[in-house]
Amino acid sequence: MGDTELTTAQVLEWRLRRQHLGAGRAADGPVAVVRRLAGVQAQVPAAAELAVALRTGPAGPGELRADLAAGRLLRTWAQRGTLHLLDPGTAADALALIGSARTWEKPAWTRQFGATPAQVARLVEVVGELLHGAVLSREELTAALAADPRFAPLAEQLASGWGVLLKPLAWQGVLCHAPAPGGRAAFTHPASHSPDWPGLPPVEQAGPRLLTAYLGAYGPAGLDRFDAWLSRNSLRRTVLKGFAAALGDRLTEVTVDGAPAYALTEHLDELAATAPTASVHLLGAFDQYVLGPGTKATEILPAAHRAKVSRTAGWISPLLLVDGRITGTWEQDGPALTVTPFEQPPPAAALTAAAERLAAATGTAVPELRVVPADPA
Repeated sequence: MGDTELTTAQVLEWRLRRQHLGAGRAADGPVAVVRRLAGVQAQVPAAAELAVALRTGPAGPGELRADLAAGRLLRTWAQRGTLHLLDPGTAADALALIGSARTWEKPAWTRQFGATPAQVARLVEVVGELLHGAVLSREELTAALAADPRFAPLAEQLASGWGVLLKPLAWQGVLCHAPAPGGRAAFTHPASHSPDWPGLPPVEQAGPRLLTAYLGAYGPAGLDRFDAWLSRNSLRRTVLKGFAAALGDRLTEVTVDGAPAYALTEHLDELAATAPTASVHLLGAFDQYVLGPGTKATEILPAAHRAKVSRTAGWISPLLLVDGRITGTWEQDGPALTVTPFEQPPPAAALTAAAERLAAATGTAVPELRVVPADPA
């Protein structure tokens, strides 16, 4: 157990500041935000744009689209099999680790999705060649593969909007999403999309780097939480411990309200000096503030209210945050913004200020606030 003792209140305040939700915002735009957060979930593009705008300002979404078009960011299937925006270096590290689990080689995966490990290996080779220097729509890519007798039986799975057979190709570094007109799904090779694409690194290099990035935004935390964030706990414990060991004295064990966790040594003084402050925030759906530690992290989300945040079909609700803890949800319909606290609402003035910051970030009029009691169900 570490000698540095921290409180949950200190940790949450520190995370808010590290994630550009506290006293200071990112000065360097969307790429800096995405890099600091080790990726922004982009299954719903508008949610990713709001997450960036809340941390940069109303110009953020436009800059985000420009960064994506220029290859300074990639959109690909990464953490937990969901679409994320990542800078090229973080993307390469994350994909190398996710791919190292070789989930597509497990019998259960083959039974569920119908592709054998040998077929996936051939897809990697063929798709890598098809997408080098090219952008293909989902329909074009599916048609090209279905014309090959080796892949014709997989046509239905390849055309699936869920990308069940395309994810292993993304994890092996031969496919990412490409900006396309009309919102159509299109794909290219990461090396064709981004001049900064480094290729997939060895796992022993990627692991310590990504663990460092994770703890820099969502720490202090345990290795199991890092693994859950990355791949829903698909990495072996010995592998995770190897990443920690490779960091050596750059990593320090601390306690947070008595519970053990890892922190980056460079952040110890800052963490210890952090003084909690009162704050209220309105964060959008799928925000990294909760996705980083996960909805099972009871220091930010009481277990009794988890189902109100983590909903059916993987939907993560927009969040009411009070002093770094999730204390309710909200939704907006036109000019009306309805806040549903789990229990007591925050002070009216603080909630109004949060709504004003939300409006400023999105470049819209300040919404009409309505606070309703929580549904007891």
